[in-house]
Parts: sequence; structure tokens; C-alpha cells
Amino acid sequence: MTEKKPNLQEQAMRYGTLMGIFWTLKFVLFPMGMQTPLLLMAFFLLTLIVPVAGFFFVRQYRDQECGGTIGFMQAFTFTLFMYMFAALFTAVAHYIYFRYLDKGLIVGTYSDMLAQMELIATESMKPSIEQFQQALDVISALSPLDITLHLISQNIFYCTLLALPTALLVKRNTPKN
Repeated sequence: MTEKKPNLQEQAMRYGTLMGIFWTLKFVLFPMGMQTPLLLMAFFLLTLIVPVAGFFFVRQYRDQECGGTIGFMQAFTFTLFMYMFAALFTAVAHYIYFRYLDKGLIVGTYSDMLAQMELIATESMKPSIEQFQQALDVISALSPLDITLHLISQNIFYCTLLALPTALLVKRNTPKN
């Protein structure tokens, strides 16, 4: 019996799951970074690694599953699917965090920062601080599901933008010798 080769969507799910695990572990650093700045810096540094990891995953897909050749549209589709599956995986962690664990930590931390800024603010800074306070009030009124949906749509938007250059860099019409 011949073994069925995994298709693009199946492979995107596999790599997307790996990427989603990475994003989830990275996300854990964000709330912890509210108390420890070094962890917040680690979160931002790991965020910069996401496009690099995406590039290596797509390149590995090209070399292992596509025989070393891949067109732009196939590379773009694979990359987009991979990031969408990662965003779905991470959305579960986001929802669990904001529904059961956050208890206002992030908004509270930003409110404390804002209160400290108000103490040292000059007259020219006051409109910006008021605008930031209004944004914070809107965010604090969001439900965990609203926050999760916003984050998933934001992840998909940015990852669509990342998929374009990744597909351009990975596409190869002739196999490498």
C-alpha cells in the first residue's frame, strides 16, 4: 500500500501548531514582563524571531515536501495557513488568560504607569495622557472574547503582511543541485 503524502493544509497545520506553541510560550512572558522588565524585553526579542522562524518553516516545507521547488502562490498560501493555524492555537491561550488569569493585571499596570506619568507631565503632555486614558477605558470595558478576537485578527493581519516577503524569499522554480 502506498503512503499518502500530507497536503499543503496538513503541513501548514503541523508547522502552525509548532509556531502556535512558540507564540503561546512567548505570550506567557508578556504579563510576567509587567512586573519584570527583563521578561518584557525577552517577549519583544522573541517577537522579532517570528518572521525568521516562519521563513525557516516554509523553507523546510519547500525542501522536504515539495522536492526543493515551490511557486510564489503555493509558498504564500502555505505561509498564510501556517500563521492562521498558529493564531488559532494562540487564541485559545489568550482567551484562557484573559478569562481566568488576568484579573485586570495588564490594564491595572498601564493605569499605574499612566498615574505616574500624570505626576510628571507637562502641560503639552496632558492631551496625550487624556487620550491614552480614554483608550485604556475602552480596553478595560472589553470582554475576554472581544480581546481574543481583536488579537486573532491583529495576528492574521500582520502575518498576512509577513507572508508576502516570506513567499518571495522562499519561492524557487528550479530544484537546487
